[in-house]
Amino acid sequence: MAKVAFIGLGVMGYPMAGHLKARGGHDVTVYNRTAAKAEQWAAAFGGRTAATPAGAAKDQDFVFACVGNDDDLRSVTTGENGAFETMAPGSVFIDNTTASAAVARELYAAAAAKGAHFIDAPVSGGQAGAENGVLTVMCGGDAGAFDKAKPVIEAYARMVGLMGPAGAGQLTKMINQICIAGLVQGLAEGIHFGKKAGLDIEKVIEVISKGAAGSWQMENRHKTMNEGKYDFGFAVDWMRKDLDIVLAEARHNGAKLPVTALVDQFYGDIQALGGNRWDTSSLLARLEK
Repeated sequence: MAKVAFIGLGVMGYPMAGHLKARGGHDVTVYNRTAAKAEQWAAAFGGRTAATPAGAAKDQDFVFACVGNDDDLRSVTTGENGAFETMAPGSVFIDNTTASAAVARELYAAAAAKGAHFIDAPVSGGQAGAENGVLTVMCGGDAGAFDKAKPVIEAYARMVGLMGPAGAGQLTKMINQICIAGLVQGLAEGIHFGKKAGLDIEKVIEVISKGAAGSWQMENRHKTMNEGKYDFGFAVDWMRKDLDIVLAEARHNGAKLPVTALVDQFYGDIQALGGNRWDTSSLLARLEK
């Protein structure tokens, strides 16, 4: 059992913190910007709450965070009453936020200056993966800190890997989002084409999903896409935030991402249709409008 803090109890963080307590058996203290959510979590799982990130992080072995963006992350770490004020030397901060590689490197250095460790550890698997404790976790940081943290992270994960130094976890998550963007657009176009051709989409998917075209997106999203239902996963607003990070990094490193840039524009069209909270498979709605 470890002493653990968790900062940020959104749709991902709430169940992840719950797994650390219930499945991992750890002593968990939580902080959330909306205190009522933290109290709700504590009532459900039996942990404790703190009034600030600094209060949550004090005397903990591991401090987890899952917040919105780079600025939110800075606020709960190096900001006023941030976790880095009270983290003990040798403790490990594990950041599950999808953020930039630049902020990961920045906070790695800030933690090191205090004798602590920082691991960027964005996740893939969405809300369902968080709730079921089967997330994929892509980590960047020092091998020693990773080895300490991995058994704790495994409470909410089915795959945890060290991808390289600070920032490598975030860069790997960017590749994940690049691949998903292209896959979903291809699936949307395939379903759209099949409908226009008068084919039975269920029969088509049953066959092609067993071949080279098969993917997680096809297996898990084709049915709801075919029914025009888009409330089953990662929201368009979140995907656009992630793709903005991806495209900014590509401008920095010179990578050419023409398909990703185009799909990002398509998600902008979905937002214009009022689909900000639709899931990413809603690319089909744009084709059918």
